[in-house]
Amino acid sequence: MALKHEPTAPYHSAQDALRVLETVARHATGVTDTELARHTRLGPERLTALLRMLRREGYVEQDTDGAYVTGAALARLASAHDREGALREKLQHTLDRLRDSVGAAVYMSRYVDGEVKVTQCAVGPATPAVNEWVDFRYSAHATAIGKSLLTQLDHNARRDHLSRHKMARLTSRTITSDKLLLSRLESQPATVPVLDLQEYAVGTVCAAVPITAGASVGCLALSLPIEHAHRLRQAADTLNRNAAPVLLSLAI
Repeated sequence: MALKHEPTAPYHSAQDALRVLETVARHATGVTDTELARHTRLGPERLTALLRMLRREGYVEQDTDGAYVTGAALARLASAHDREGALREKLQHTLDRLRDSVGAAVYMSRYVDGEVKVTQCAVGPATPAVNEWVDFRYSAHATAIGKSLLTQLDHNARRDHLSRHKMARLTSRTITSDKLLLSRLESQPATVPVLDLQEYAVGTVCAAVPITAGASVGCLALSLPIEHAHRLRQAADTLNRNAAPVLLSLAI
């Protein structure tokens, strides 16, 4: 499988956050924000925003003198003992926070061995999950999740996926022409959320943004009932702006 990788804003944010974390980790006794600015060459406004995010996620802490030291969350993820469990727990907390920020059900999905797989989700009484009436593995052509994952593959990998999964008409809005779908995937800007406007299920709209770390293709997505469709683009933009902590967890 070949990737068609174009860095997004969350990708750049995660890269900058890693630079900050690496600097903090090198200074066991703590490092000030002035020293961080000098070492990372990040502007004050950018550095302040990143430190705020890193403190919120538990990756760094401030000691009594105001210097930054590594936090408990970073220590847990860096530990070889039960790293997978720690990562899953950390991602769930982040997804729960995203769910509350966007006011929608939030999903983490990966493209694994040529198939779409939803690995985690954050839902609640006011933010119910979409009814998976057709397995997401077989409906990538109609879902925001599937289309976001497919946009991150090269042309041949996309054609391979579509050759293995018939493009069934799930609603009157579903695209069933592989030529049309491939054209839309090719023209999809990497920085713009992919939308599903009742293509998968009548009464539900969705959006997805890419979350790709190295050779691992993934995305974050959200779903809303049709009566909240007017919030979709704003919610998708919020999801995109706040995706960096998810990428960061995968990169550590």
